[in-house]
Formats: sequence, C-alpha cells, structure tokens
Amino acid sequence: MSQWKTTPLYEEHKLLGAKMIPFGGWDMPVQYSGIIAEHTATRQAAGLFDVSHMGEIFIEGQADIILGFLESVTCNSVSSLANGQVQYNAIINENGGLVDDITLYKFNDQKYMICANASNVDSVYEYLKKYVPSSAKLENQSVSWHQIAIQGPKADSILSSYFKSDLSHIGYYKFVLFPFAGEEIILSRTGYTGEDGFEIYSSNSTGVKIWKELLEFGKNQGLLPVGLGARDTLRIEAKYPLYGHELDENRSPNQSGIGWIVKEKQTQYPKYQEIISEKKEGPKRKIVAFELQEAGVPRENMPVLDSNGKNIGITTSGTFSPSLKKGIGLALVDSEKIHHGESIQIEIRGQAKSAIIFTQSFIPGSIRKN
Repeated sequence: MSQWKTTPLYEEHKLLGAKMIPFGGWDMPVQYSGIIAEHTATRQAAGLFDVSHMGEIFIEGQADIILGFLESVTCNSVSSLANGQVQYNAIINENGGLVDDITLYKFNDQKYMICANASNVDSVYEYLKKYVPSSAKLENQSVSWHQIAIQGPKADSILSSYFKSDLSHIGYYKFVLFPFAGEEIILSRTGYTGEDGFEIYSSNSTGVKIWKELLEFGKNQGLLPVGLGARDTLRIEAKYPLYGHELDENRSPNQSGIGWIVKEKQTQYPKYQEIISEKKEGPKRKIVAFELQEAGVPRENMPVLDSNGKNIGITTSGTFSPSLKKGIGLALVDSEKIHHGESIQIEIRGQAKSAIIFTQSFIPGSIRKN
C-alpha cells in the first residue's frame, strides 16, 4: 500500500501498468501508455482521467445568507449564477492572494458545491470555516465523492452512448443530476484540457464501476486512460493555470492571469479596492504564455530575458508541446513586455533560447473557462 493517500482507483491504475508518482499528497498515475500517446488521444479522440483527489465542499443554508458569504470570499460574481450552472472562481485570502482557484456549482439558491484543488482542500475548508455564518452548513464531503473526467472530441458521443442518453443538451459549464446505478450522479460539462468533455461525480463504488466500463466501452473509439503527465501538457497548451505554479497565496488574480474573473460587486471580498484598481490600471507583472523559437524544453523557475538580455520575469510552467512539437510555457513577466510576438529569451540551463510572447490560443478552437 502507498505511503501517500490513494484514490479508489489505485488498484485499477496498477492493473493498467501506470507509473505512479506523489502529487499533492496523493499517489497518482503520471502515465500509462506514454505522455505523447495519451495527450494525442485526448486531442484527437478521448482521454479518461482520475481526478478523485480533488475536493468537494458543500454549502447549504438560507439563500441570502450563503450568497452573501460566497460573494464575500470570492472575486467572481456568484449572484450571476443560474441553477445548474458552474463558475470558474477564486477564493481570496486576507492579503488579496489566492487560497485556491475553484469551480463553483449552484444546485439552487440554498445549495452550492465548491470543487477545490487536491493540495488545497483542507486549507480551503479551514479558511471558509473561519468566515461561514453560523446558520449555514459547511461540509467537506471529499471522501464520499469520486470524480473522473472524460475529455476530447469524442467524449460526448462515448459518454452519451455509455449512458444511453443524449448529453448534448448539457451546455458548457453546466451540470445535471443524472440517475445511474441507484444514485444521482453529477454530470458536468467542464474540464482542464481545452477540449470538450465531462467531469463525473459519484459515490466511490459507482465511480470505479464507470471507470472500468468506460475504458472498455470507449476502447474502439480511441479512449485511453490519461495520467498527470499529459494532463499537464494539455493544460499548458490550453493556458490553464495550476495552483503552486501560476497561482499562489501571494499573487492576486490579476497577476495570476485570471483577472477576467475579477468582478465589481456590492459584497466586497478581501483587498477588494486594491484588486479592482489593479485590474483597471494593470498589474506590473502578470502571467502570460510563451513559445520557444528554437529547440529546447522549458521548465518552471527559469529566467525570462528581453531581447537585450535584461531579466523581465520567471517561468512558472514549461513543457514540450506534443501538439505543436515545440517548447511552450507560462511565465510571470513585466506587463510592458506583454505583446503578441514580442521577442524574449528563456534561459535554459545557462543558455538563452529565443522565444516569443504568445497571447493567442495555442490550440485554435479550444474551449476556454468563461
């Protein structure tokens, strides 16, 4: 048995021959058939991901009380949510940094669910506990929930066929409660790859059943199990931030490259005026993507230089892109240098490699978290 926490799919991963690594306190599969094969399957057909290490925190209570509470700890506009809608949001700490970036699910006016990052579930729960009104019910139900994700252009057709139900009516960033195996599971059209797809929340036993059956069911359409390695290359191509890399407790949402979720609203969250002003004026530095113009594989914490060799930032994530066949990444860079095509250099093991700032999409037609 692993010294790390394990998901209910741990034995399945071993049976599939997965290479396991520690991640956020969990023993997780980094790859099965290989990162490039898994990445390509997700872009061209479909990939199946174990994301049961993510956390589910439920908030229930009187409508106006829990809405006011959620508005007071997050920077996006919770009041704009309709029932059955999901919202990309962030919980702001007392210093204006990020406790976590989350997806917020609205069941109805009296019930919401927060999906938190694996390494942050406890810190999110403890932070919310400090401020939640006594009349509201806050519950960390993470151990009771199983979560897998099916992503890719064939995800809808595979899942619809498996469930014998047309799922095309579920809009992007919407979810439904779906009766299956004697329970109500959550089918959410969300993901972390830049592709269409679903995240499936269920009990642990049902989640294992769906995982095993889906892999067999979707095999002839190219469905593969996908580990953390390809999850990372996919999310970097989609320019999705990762907590501990682009996002952290000391960086505001504007600096983190997710300033689009910062909204003006009546109920103010911590450092509200500073964050709103920073959004209007523009932060001095913020996260942006880059693309290498010569051979090399960037990683995090590499110096970013301008064309004259002056330090203008640091990389936060980097990889070899299987789709583009070149090195790409994300970096915290001086805002004045952020123009598409701006010539920069990434210092890789002491060698300055030519690169450009890349403000457009790496994967045209990709889905964005709006």
